Amino acid sequence: MAHVLVAALVALIISILAGPFFIEFLRRNSLGQHIREEGPQHHAVKQGTPTMGGVLIIIAASLAFFATTVHTLPALTIFGTMVGCGLIGFADDWIKLHRKRSLGLSGRVKMLLLAGITVGVGFAAHHQQLPHEVYVPIVDWSIPLGWGFYVLLFFVIAGAANAVNLTDGLDGLAAGTSIIAVFTLTAMAVTIYIRERAPSGDRIANRLDAAFIGAAIIGAAIGFLWFNAWPAEIFMGDTGAMALGGVIASMAIFLKVIFLLPLIGGVFVIEALSVMLQVISFKWWGRRIFLMAPLHHHFEMKAWSETKIMVRFWIVTGILCAAGFALFYKYYPQIRPV
Repeated sequence: MAHVLVAALVALIISILAGPFFIEFLRRNSLGQHIREEGPQHHAVKQGTPTMGGVLIIIAASLAFFATTVHTLPALTIFGTMVGCGLIGFADDWIKLHRKRSLGLSGRVKMLLLAGITVGVGFAAHHQQLPHEVYVPIVDWSIPLGWGFYVLLFFVIAGAANAVNLTDGLDGLAAGTSIIAVFTLTAMAVTIYIRERAPSGDRIANRLDAAFIGAAIIGAAIGFLWFNAWPAEIFMGDTGAMALGGVIASMAIFLKVIFLLPLIGGVFVIEALSVMLQVISFKWWGRRIFLMAPLHHHFEMKAWSETKIMVRFWIVTGILCAAGFALFYKYYPQIRPV
């Protein structure tokens, strides 16, 4: 159990110590963010802020993960999903930097690449004999999905990666909310380890592996947040946002808590819905529901400070994650983990 904290601490130290050198490297190579012209006007001052900070998160988490644990298939799949989604985001960031504009990979290409990652996760889920069903707490239902389970995996992974990416619009917003979400999932993994025992009565050590990768990511993201808090010295870019979204999705899949994901990732869901509602409303009725989407920009246009928005979104995330964990703790003891 203590090794989980060690993984977080190692990643945190690596991230904080390497942060200044990584930021200086990005500055020397002019790898700075291009700000969308249609965004809030006061964001123009952020033009040129070093981006692709997600690379720092991925490297720090990887070193801590591989240094502190053995590697079971579920944990390696979570790690691989993080890296795969991060690489998609990296390609998106690189194209933006190369073309010196805020448009990178097309949505279609992103979805195709995310579908490829889903295939890999699907193979791992099949190998682990994950049941093709979704458990619904309170009513105590298990909804069989058959092969539709693999379609659900795509929506979970693609939805989480893109939703976290949409949330990454203010200093510290995506990093902080992601840390809370991953912390909740890591606590679930630890709870499963404590409750689950082999026939001999001993705890099954490899049940804790998902907690190791979760802890490593938390430590790395906290170290990144040290430099990303307002006013940000570095942005995570699509590299970090999509990597964190991939982690949240894959942990929910292998811990078999997909139904709780709308609570654990509630702020990300709200942000994504705000964009969809804005598009639908403008397309069909020629009117905008929000002053600007995603939702955090709406509050910016209402003259809320970035810090106020960030902290309040963190608070909402904490409340939703607490509700998700409470449901998990009460209703999921009988659900056997992989």
